[in-house]
Amino acid sequence: MTPRKHSKAAGQTDIHEQCNKAVEEILEQKLDELATVLSVSGNGKSRLHSNIMGMVEKSLFKIALRRSGHVKSTAATFLGINRNTFSDKMTKLGIDDGKNK
Repeated sequence: MTPRKHSKAAGQTDIHEQCNKAVEEILEQKLDELATVLSVSGNGKSRLHSNIMGMVEKSLFKIALRRSGHVKSTAATFLGINRNTFSDKMTKLGIDDGKNK
């Protein structure tokens, strides 16, 4: 039997999976902290999921805009979505394009 060689792609996949796992652990820790703060609400139905998802989405859009130099089509590509979808969601999230700042 000959020793099996690891392909470069397999090694890169392992590293990618390890990075994803590390990021997920960090994110889970931070979300747990946020959940503690945000879940302190009165009676009624919790809006924890929608509040956190809105914050995450808004943050991603702001990051994409900064990294793209406020070019919406480039920001949309960065996020892997259509430019029109990006513009529509940007408006719904109340995000200024930042060009006037």
